[in-house]
Order: sequence, then C-alpha cells, then structure tokens
Amino acid sequence: MTGTLEDREAIRDVIAAYAHAIDRRRWDMMAALFHADAVFGFGPVQGDWQGFVEQARAIIDPCLITQHQLGQVSFGFESAHICYTETYMTAMHTIPAGYPMTEVFPDKGTVYSAVIAGRYVDRFEKRDGVWRIAHRTGIYDWREYREVEGVDLSAMPEGACGFHDDRDPSTPVVRRWRPA
Repeated sequence: MTGTLEDREAIRDVIAAYAHAIDRRRWDMMAALFHADAVFGFGPVQGDWQGFVEQARAIIDPCLITQHQLGQVSFGFESAHICYTETYMTAMHTIPAGYPMTEVFPDKGTVYSAVIAGRYVDRFEKRDGVWRIAHRTGIYDWREYREVEGVDLSAMPEGACGFHDDRDPSTPVVRRWRPA
C-alpha cells in the first residue's frame, strides 16, 4: 500500500509542525501532533508524550537557539490507518555557559553549538480521520560540538529575528495546531 498524496501531506504537516513547535517553544501544539496514548523515546527522553514535553522543555528552554532541519521522509503504509515513517533531521542547539541538563549537553563554561544528526522513526495512526504520531523513536546517527561566534543577535534590528512567543511572524501559519 502506498497511501494517498493527501495522507502523505497530512503526515508531512505533522512532522514539520513538530520541528516548528520545538524551535519556537510552542509546547501547546504537541497535543495536536500526538495521540493521547502516544509514546516517545529519544536518548534520555523516554515515556508518554506528555512526559516528553516536560523533559523536552527542560532540555530545550535553556538553549539560546535551536533549529531542526528536516530531510527526506520515507513512508511505509501498513494500511489506510497505519503508516511508519523515517525522517532524517539535523538539529542545531546553541548551548549557554551554565547549561543545567549536563546529562544531555555538557556545561563547557562557554557558549557552543551542539549539532545532532539523526532520524525520527514514527508510527502514525489515522484516528477519526486525523493522522497523528502514535509512537516516536529518535535515533542518533552522529553528534558533534562546535565552537561558535556571533550568536548574540541583540544588535539586530527589531523584527529581523524570530521570537519564542506570538510575536513571531509564523504565528498565523501554525494557528490550526494550537489550542483556541
């Protein structure tokens, strides 16, 4: 089974919305991306999706900046209501001095970049006509730490940089994923 183009695009939308939610710290979007009984596992982050959000906030919120770039997505439709996907990703994290979650990223005493390349292997289920993640496994393919310069964007003109709140220009794009 190959799935319809509409199914594939609906699944891709969820995958992209997840990356947006992480990077813009729009944690309220996660309920629209995961089924209520979904499970999540990626390195030290394990458990149900609600527990994932709590753990992810503890990891991501102290970062100065994050950006998740998504690559190719492969689809394995098992039926009209179950699809397995593999999505390649590269996640950049700018880690501040004094970073508190040292079991995830070390505190190097200075700002540095942690780059993770890996894959999301998901089980999507279509319930009540809606595709959402039922099970996510994150896989590390490689990770590296880089010295960085110029991460302070405070001298940039107003409106030239993104925000982690509703001032971000992308707010209308993701309105459908957020609670009313």
